[in-house]
Amino acid sequence: MNPLLLGSLTALGSAFGWAISTILIKVGMRSKSPVAVNIIRLYLVSIMYLAVLLSTGRLSEILSSKPEYLLAAFVSAQFGFVIGDYFYFNALNWMGVSRTVPITSTYPLWTMLWAVLFLSRRVYPHKVLGALLIVLAIVIVRRAEVKEDVDPRGFPFALLAPLSWSIAIIVMDWLTGYFDSFTLAGIRMLSAAIGASVFLPSKFSEIRNTTVREMTVLAGAAFFGLFLGQYLFVYSTKLVGSQVSAPVSAINPIITAALAILLLKEPPNSRIMEGLLLAVIGVLLVSL
Repeated sequence: MNPLLLGSLTALGSAFGWAISTILIKVGMRSKSPVAVNIIRLYLVSIMYLAVLLSTGRLSEILSSKPEYLLAAFVSAQFGFVIGDYFYFNALNWMGVSRTVPITSTYPLWTMLWAVLFLSRRVYPHKVLGALLIVLAIVIVRRAEVKEDVDPRGFPFALLAPLSWSIAIIVMDWLTGYFDSFTLAGIRMLSAAIGASVFLPSKFSEIRNTTVREMTVLAGAAFFGLFLGQYLFVYSTKLVGSQVSAPVSAINPIITAALAILLLKEPPNSRIMEGLLLAVIGVLLVSL
């Protein structure tokens, strides 16, 4: 199969995984704080990756890697799954899925900027147009958030999440030249679990009281979002670069918003739907 087509399809697959994970996380957060949810899912997905890494002999690849590459993977994981997701989970909690996701979907815009500055990638006029449409989508969603009296803390958190994710993605893009896709995904998940452990003492009691149902829901979120979704995204990035994988994977807002309306009964809003439509058009232009 053509590498560009395969890379685009795997990025689309990661978008579906993230959309399902977002809905499950929203359900799992109803009685848990965002930090506790993040710790639980990172520990669960680390167990999943460790099982595969040990059974396939890939652990030796990690142990023989250069320290600077492992450090870069650790930094990428902190920006992606500890710092970025902390902002994301709080925004979800304060604003809801259908309001948060169109804003956080701007991470391809930042990724493109870093790709130009640090990886010498080209940017074409239609990509700039797509970026402008994404920014316009943010303005529309922001107006809807003010009008509907949503918790104002959510908006800056929703903006900081994609900025943090973009840093994680660009470092990961560079690392794909030195690691197998699954191994790199595993290193990042294990690193994220280590980083998130800083919050464990303050959240231990809350995590200990997690019910079987909550653990099952978060295990599903970990599998679809961090195991399947992240592996597909890393694989796509290795094939076609973050300037393609990030925009294509950003199609997940329309999937997530549809699931939120159908499953979580979040009411559709005209401004939110307009912003979502513009964001999707912008993403499609960027990915051409």
